[in-house]
Amino acid sequence: MATLAASILLTCSPAQALEQTVKSKAVGNVTLKCDDPGAWKIDMKLTPENGKEVIVITMKADKPQNPPRFGVSMSTPQLDTHHLWNATNDNRCQLRPDWSGYYNSQLAFDMPLYSFINENNENRLTVVSDEPLRRVDAHMGLREEGSMLVAELNYFNVPEAPIDHYETKILLDSRPIFWGKAISEGVEWMTNESGIKPIEAPESAFDPLYSSWYQFHQNVTDKGIEDECRTAAKLGMKTLIVDDGWQTDDNNRGYAFCGDWEVSKNRFPDMKSHVKKVQDMGLKYMVWYSVPFVGKKSNNFEKFNGKYLWVDHEKGALDPRFPEVREFLCNTYVNAMNEWNLDGFKLDFIDSFSTGNDPAVAENYAGRDIKSLPEAINVLMTEVYNRLKAIKPDVLIEFRQAYIGPAIRQYGNMLRAGDCPGDMQSNRQRIANLRLTSGNSAVHSDMLEWNEADTPENAARHILSALFGVVQYSMMLNHLPEDHMKVIRHWLDFSQKHRKTLLKSDFRPYHPEACYPVIEAESADERIIGLYNDASIANIGESNKPVYILNATGTSSMIIDTAKKPKSAEAYNVYGEKVSVATPDKGVSRVNVPKSGYLLLKY
Repeated sequence: MATLAASILLTCSPAQALEQTVKSKAVGNVTLKCDDPGAWKIDMKLTPENGKEVIVITMKADKPQNPPRFGVSMSTPQLDTHHLWNATNDNRCQLRPDWSGYYNSQLAFDMPLYSFINENNENRLTVVSDEPLRRVDAHMGLREEGSMLVAELNYFNVPEAPIDHYETKILLDSRPIFWGKAISEGVEWMTNESGIKPIEAPESAFDPLYSSWYQFHQNVTDKGIEDECRTAAKLGMKTLIVDDGWQTDDNNRGYAFCGDWEVSKNRFPDMKSHVKKVQDMGLKYMVWYSVPFVGKKSNNFEKFNGKYLWVDHEKGALDPRFPEVREFLCNTYVNAMNEWNLDGFKLDFIDSFSTGNDPAVAENYAGRDIKSLPEAINVLMTEVYNRLKAIKPDVLIEFRQAYIGPAIRQYGNMLRAGDCPGDMQSNRQRIANLRLTSGNSAVHSDMLEWNEADTPENAARHILSALFGVVQYSMMLNHLPEDHMKVIRHWLDFSQKHRKTLLKSDFRPYHPEACYPVIEAESADERIIGLYNDASIANIGESNKPVYILNATGTSSMIIDTAKKPKSAEAYNVYGEKVSVATPDKGVSRVNVPKSGYLLLKY
């Protein structure tokens, strides 16, 4: 890699600016500045670590006080660097101009990890902060003057409760390695350095799932769910999520009625009996809650007056720094699990625990036993998980992108791609991003839906784009034509036969800037490659194990490149039915494979 020269700055007012500089092999000068350090003593050092470098910043004060703002920035020549990746970026890894490249992260939103990459799947510079809880503002992009890459990490830009010490570390990784490896190692480093211990995902977290949301929305009923679950169970689905609607008779898709969390008797006259019926079909039962929201039309809205982070036209977001708020939320889920024998929860909108102008500052934190909002969220969610786990050790808890960082994995074992109805490309991108950043947690697709009048092959492409995650289905199954049902049945069976490889083995997504046209996973026994563009090539190389190549290109052929001639080849159509195919020679060749089918090469 060409030498990257950079200066890293922690910005402050000139009159009292503190400045320190250390030398980095990867980026040259690293300079620390602080606007107004006041009584804080600040120090910085740099150490090499396994081919990478770690910057350590320590801050100390004689007594608790508000920490000073500081930021870390670098400017480096744009040399063989064309794209910027971050965990929630699904816009082709755009390298924005520096005047528009603003990002932020906190416990319940994104993560402070940014990777500059080239067009050949190679890492150029990955920058990682080990701060998983507090907000970190980032400014990443290209400065027009001189084509310079600019990157900044800014700390304490929002009000922070008084503290007397703070330490943060920044990892710089400029190794010319596969970009996905740099990401995964960066996340592992962040997790370990921050002392986070993600919870283990039970095997049931990897089971195929049926969600009520896209087909029912709020028009959900016990009979409708039961009818669909009978079919879902026959197909091999193992878990149900009942989404929004079970707690209200309203169908306006808003949150004005959230907060009481009492079952709609018109929709579910006997919730406990209904849950048991579904569980007797062989499905685990999970229920949706919008965690922070209390609607203005709920009975509880006035009860929590003065205990909201913010209020809009229809709802307020509870402030978890109040102990009675945390107790209310914990009891809500514990009581539901005990009363209805639930198996898990979809806990939504954790990222709405946020504030611009913090009301606690003006109130001098009155009534709040925790001053730091991130700390309070952490205490709340830890308590929720611990109390639910005490009832059911294998409790399932789903979180949704973009609350996906290492900290959130302390209390959730299912991480789902953000909503992208009918958008198989976004689903594929978000699943791939989550796979790189989620360790051993179960990564789920956004719920699948497609038009019933579409071809079976096009219906299957939605499934194939989600196959490297746990597939969540959200079609009205009993309304689907039989050929669509055959598609689901086949690919659900395929996903379970190859579950270990698809979900738990070495994962390699290629070309994020092109929306991941090739994704592969490899275990000790087999390799599975998904092709999502008809111009993409499955590079097989010197294989000594079976290779499955999924044809999600939308055409009836695929391009492969193999270093040796396979012993045999088999092709299968969209329903998993075997069709004839010639065994390809070594080298590059185009092989005829049915749309949304697959090719099996044996070596």
